[in-house]
Amino acid sequence: MLSLAEALLASCVMAAIILFCRALPFLFLAGRKPPAFLSFVEVYMPAIAMTVLAVAAYTALDWSAPRGTLPPLIAGAAVVLLHLWKRNALVSILGGTALYFLLAAIFAA
Repeated sequence: MLSLAEALLASCVMAAIILFCRALPFLFLAGRKPPAFLSFVEVYMPAIAMTVLAVAAYTALDWSAPRGTLPPLIAGAAVVLLHLWKRNALVSILGGTALYFLLAAIFAA
């Protein structure tokens, strides 16, 4: 277990590293046009990250227990439908999350 001083020091070091990593692109690209690769990453990386998370979540399901798989499947379908309807990632994610927790509570009872 870390002492209070060690925990504070570790937190400060982690905060400095995160700040440096976040500021590095701005320092490196100051006054220059960003490369085309960064435009590609900016456009497609959020969708790629969410796809990886969704695939990881569904592969971790126990498909032999239908009661355990229904809430994530229904909530996932709701996220897709909400996004197609509203075109708003926040509404889709919050709506799907709320529906998942509601269904998980109902199916657990």
